[in-house]
Amino acid sequence: MRRGIAATALVAALGVTLAACGSDSGSDGGSKSSGELSGTVTWWDTSTVGSEDKVFKKIAEGFTKKHPKVTVKYVNVPFGEAQNKFKNAAQSGSGAPDVIRSEVAWTPDFASLGYLQPLDKTPALKDEGDFLPQAAASTKFDGKTYAVPQVIDSMGIFYNKKIFKEAGVEAPKTIAELKSVSAKIKEKTGKTGLYLRGDDPYWFLSFLYGEGGDMVDAAGKTITIDDAKGVKALATVKDLVDSKAAITDATNGWENMQAAFKDGKVAMMINGPWAVTDTYAGKEFADKANLGIAPVPAGSAGQGAPQGGHNLAIYAGSKNLDASYAFTEYMTSVETQTQIAKELSLLPTRQSVFIKPDVATNEMIGFFKPVVEKAVERPWIPEGGSLFDPIKVEYAKVLTGQTTPEQGAKAIGDSYRKLLKDWK
Repeated sequence: MRRGIAATALVAALGVTLAACGSDSGSDGGSKSSGELSGTVTWWDTSTVGSEDKVFKKIAEGFTKKHPKVTVKYVNVPFGEAQNKFKNAAQSGSGAPDVIRSEVAWTPDFASLGYLQPLDKTPALKDEGDFLPQAAASTKFDGKTYAVPQVIDSMGIFYNKKIFKEAGVEAPKTIAELKSVSAKIKEKTGKTGLYLRGDDPYWFLSFLYGEGGDMVDAAGKTITIDDAKGVKALATVKDLVDSKAAITDATNGWENMQAAFKDGKVAMMINGPWAVTDTYAGKEFADKANLGIAPVPAGSAGQGAPQGGHNLAIYAGSKNLDASYAFTEYMTSVETQTQIAKELSLLPTRQSVFIKPDVATNEMIGFFKPVVEKAVERPWIPEGGSLFDPIKVEYAKVLTGQTTPEQGAKAIGDSYRKLLKDWK
């Protein structure tokens, strides 16, 4: 899942027509009356510009080879802008894509607003039983299926093996070990132990889960972010910064974190499989074997990392549903997921893909698969995507000393109670 790649870190949305005769806006009505798909499918891709987008664009071109009368209009939309941009377009009835790469939390949100086409018993859901149960969970709302799982992910500690060897340390298993390892790295190498991303709330969840906390208890309709566990999680990240075990950035965290880690200025960062390809591009990892990955350090209640990922969803107002169903099936097929896993080390959502030779031997997928299996599911409620904004504000304020963990947790809880009516 590509959480937190800030809009400022990405280039402006890029529209590229992948077959001749594409229109600049909207979708041409398609026809299947002759047994052959035709028309235009506009796809909003939210993947990383400069690495992932190239692969996804190439794969989309493969669809036009299979269906030469269909034009795929590829548009890369910055992740940080895509949710609201899609909502605005769908609400106005103008400019929405036929297919969107939806972060898992967005799917129930879009579906609750009536913006997505139900996919049950459509060609988009081919071999539905092959999908990992935890990946399929985020595609459901009110008893119907509104998306198809494309990739699934979680998080771990990325570390520089050369720096670790120089400092004589091993990957930390707990927060206490993280602090001691960082101190030894500083002493032996002069470098900072951890880059703690401070501008995106998704990076906070591993600490929250590690203290046994959560944002909400969806089953009990109870807000839990401001309980003692939530306060302790905020205190934990604040202590990492205050103790100099970590440095942070509350503005352009993604770019600064990646640059610091790829250049060898910090020894560790918390990240996910979406960052592997970009990380390999750094000078420190010209030898890919120098990249180590371990589970996120455990807090006082244990180790936990969030479940993320992306789904493909179809706009309810699409004028070319037949081609959109086919495109969605193609982009989530065994063949396509195998290619994505091979080229980008992103985890597939189909169980059958993990046994493919190019996937089974992929070291990064081999690491993240058990992590994903144990990952903490987020609440699949319509408001799930909106739960991050209050955390983003207070998380940054806590890290930079503008507020206390207690005050920050209370402010997040107060915001949740305004968002979630009648919740305790």
